[in-house]
Amino acid sequence: MEKRGNIRRLNRVVLVPGPFQGHINPMLQLGSILHSNGFFITVVQAQYNSPKPSSHPDFSFLPLPDTSSSATTTGEIIDFALQLNTDCKARFQECLAQVMRQLGPYDGIACIIYDQLMYFPEAAAKDLKLPCIVFQSGSAAVSLACDALFQLKAEGHIPFPESMSNDPVLELYPLRFKDLPILQEKLENFWQLPSKTNNIRTSLAIIYDTVDCLENSLLAKIQQQCQVPTFPIGPLHRISSGPSSSLLEEDTSCLSWLDKQSCNSVIYVSLGSIASMDVKELVEMGWGLVNSQQPFLWVVRPGSILGAEWIEVLPEGLKKNIGERGYIVKWAPQKEVLAHGAVGGFLSHCGWNSTLESICEGIPMICRPCFGDQKVNARYVSHVWRVGLELEGDLERGEIEKVVKKLMIDEEGEAMREKAKKLKENVKLCIKEGGSSYNSINRLVEMIRSF
Repeated sequence: MEKRGNIRRLNRVVLVPGPFQGHINPMLQLGSILHSNGFFITVVQAQYNSPKPSSHPDFSFLPLPDTSSSATTTGEIIDFALQLNTDCKARFQECLAQVMRQLGPYDGIACIIYDQLMYFPEAAAKDLKLPCIVFQSGSAAVSLACDALFQLKAEGHIPFPESMSNDPVLELYPLRFKDLPILQEKLENFWQLPSKTNNIRTSLAIIYDTVDCLENSLLAKIQQQCQVPTFPIGPLHRISSGPSSSLLEEDTSCLSWLDKQSCNSVIYVSLGSIASMDVKELVEMGWGLVNSQQPFLWVVRPGSILGAEWIEVLPEGLKKNIGERGYIVKWAPQKEVLAHGAVGGFLSHCGWNSTLESICEGIPMICRPCFGDQKVNARYVSHVWRVGLELEGDLERGEIEKVVKKLMIDEEGEAMREKAKKLKENVKLCIKEGGSSYNSINRLVEMIRSF
């Protein structure tokens, strides 16, 4: 589609988010920002985990093929993503044609912005001569780590023996081999996915939901390696005015419970929207929290406990000891929880959204990563920004009790809380007028208008 002087207005942006909570939210937040800058937004979304269109009345939604499969482990996510990219390619062409038919004679598509996990739009964009931009919903550190995997494999460092797990990856300080976003198992599909998602092909730019004050040197390194502009425009959840896009119903009653707790006293516990644990781990987590003597808000997602519906498997003795000290919900309004004055720490899986949300509220973390990018994020939280502690090894009540007390009571935890507050202030400077994220958004909008 070509511009004809000032006659044709390329005023619509097509967004293609990945079908997981941590990918959908930032993409829709980006859509809200672009909409506020005068663009119309069409979201082409897989029906798996599809957000409610009624929650985003300013956007148009078009469905991609449905799938009955689900993805709850790293291996399943990789297989699911590869299959989804195959299944959606033809339907996406039809969606673009439908969008074009519905546009007025003087309107047009400015560009397609697609999640890095959903690489199928690139071929259709190329065929239709539409500009496209890659959206990276993870950190710059994860992007560089993924780029390095193939070189490490070629050099014979991957797969690595168990004895090398704690060895540093010299090119990726402070990462150890066990922190790499990789599966050690012989999973053929694993190598297909990063080879496809890390190749930007004909895309004209890369957008990052990150902040210059957190990843300045990493972003500079990425820009040196790329042939296209990069736009770090995060944290999107603080900049966007769009509504919540939670795929699960949020239990807001926990906010009233938090109102009754002392300042900085509560440890908030949530391991995200995908990770699971077995009953033994659930019980150990519960006893560790109880024995810490700290009040806690604990998110236990339905279906996340292997072999159980929910918390009915907790021993009666544990339930009795939880009493009023703990509050358990199926899902929480996380941004509001982290912003609450009673919350003083976050035991997290360290997904990138959760990591950014915690940093933006000045809340130090206990890092319990499960897979993929979470391990990289956890390492940066604990060893670069130094606003968190790592909880490694098997979940064991004594270790959980120890690390909660260290974060919530000890001087080491207080020092991390002070560092977290400083990071919070630095992020505020980045998103205000004249800040790095503010300027990146303006540059991105100017680039899209220039197409």
